[in-house]
Amino acid sequence: KGPGDGGVNRRRKGLGERSVCYPSPMPDLSPFLPTALERTDFDFLGKKVEGKVRDVYVPNDRERILVATDRQSAFDINWCTIPLKGQVLNQLSAWWFERVADILPTQVLAVPDPNVTVARNLRILPVEIVVRAYLTGSTKTSAWVNYAKGVRNFCGNLLPEGMVKNEKFDHPILTPTTKGEDDELTDARRIVAEGLATQAQWDEIAAKALALFKRGQETAAARGLILVDTKYEMGYDAEGKLTIADEVHTPDSSRYWVAATYGERHAKGEEPESLDKEFFRLWMREQGFEYGKKDTWPRITDEVRLMLAEKYVSLYERMTGEAFVLPEETDVTGRIERNMRRYVGR
Repeated sequence: KGPGDGGVNRRRKGLGERSVCYPSPMPDLSPFLPTALERTDFDFLGKKVEGKVRDVYVPNDRERILVATDRQSAFDINWCTIPLKGQVLNQLSAWWFERVADILPTQVLAVPDPNVTVARNLRILPVEIVVRAYLTGSTKTSAWVNYAKGVRNFCGNLLPEGMVKNEKFDHPILTPTTKGEDDELTDARRIVAEGLATQAQWDEIAAKALALFKRGQETAAARGLILVDTKYEMGYDAEGKLTIADEVHTPDSSRYWVAATYGERHAKGEEPESLDKEFFRLWMREQGFEYGKKDTWPRITDEVRLMLAEKYVSLYERMTGEAFVLPEETDVTGRIERNMRRYVGR
């Protein structure tokens, strides 16, 4: 069984008699459209801080409770909900945290519900550590957008002339960003100069980030995937130990391409086959989206929501080799509340 009382049940109660033993074929996820988790409000868990995707509760000074909702953000804007996304993110992160714990201590204390992680309280670094292996992306902090504008010194990395979109770098590069309402590119020199980390701390952060990324690349390659880039959040625990936080190698924090089709598609100048939310960003660009012009912001259809939900589920199954367990009940909020009352009352 899975964590909490949302464990494996081969039939979806109230949603027919469809078997959930897959990855092939993908089941109809449309019944979950109206049950997507947009927000939570659990007073008994303590003060709530609402992030882009997660509702974070702070019950005490030792732990934080991270509830992964189904909110979908892109270009630093929350757009809609994607059915089952929160469960995918939380369970895939839990899977990854177990597989990188030998590289860096993790935040995880418990996973009492498919959508919830209880994490140790950390002093979070005010930077996101981004690792990139390919020249790609569609946001203003991405490698390709900056390269196309003529930037060749990218976060302290000197990039050669003549590269094309989606081309592989000679080796992975670090491109950190500051954290805030509007993320900004930075580099190791500025991070140290501004007192965000000492040189010794940054050296450890950089080394650990590259080690985590290498593990991610190796794991993805064994499953026919390319880990293109990712971002890590790190912090220090009460004893001053560097710790990996937030999420690891999920389709929200990472970009994945299908290895078998990358070469041919790249040679033709086509976008790689992706299993992440870059599909959503590219779709929005195709609709004419421009960040500062609200009249260009597209309406997010249920068809797009379902396509992205299928990509999330597909990546989970391909990465873990396990069938994604559909919720047994539609009342996700009620299930989370039961599991968390049981957890805090233990």
